[in-house]
Amino acid sequence: MATNFPPTSRYALTPTCTYIRADGTPIAYLKRRMVPTPENFALLQWHRVTQGERLDNITAKYLGDPEQFWRLCDANRVLRPEELTETIGRRIAITLPEGIPGAPHA
Repeated sequence: MATNFPPTSRYALTPTCTYIRADGTPIAYLKRRMVPTPENFALLQWHRVTQGERLDNITAKYLGDPEQFWRLCDANRVLRPEELTETIGRRIAITLPEGIPGAPHA
């Protein structure tokens, strides 16, 4: 079953299933999205968090879209997006999307 998620959504490639209730009513749902391991991402560069930074601004700067914050979460193995900017000085990996190889020894 196709989804209505845009191609930039974290759920765009997540398959859907249908549950059939006892009365025959179908209910569509998303299968569980498996978070990829950070080793599946090619590092572009590091970003060091400064006082007052927001994840949407960091994502807009490096990825060109503030709604792509979930890519940084996946690449840095965090579940709560705010965790990435809680600690001043934290290094955040800025990566290519999963499965896109980077230049070796770049």
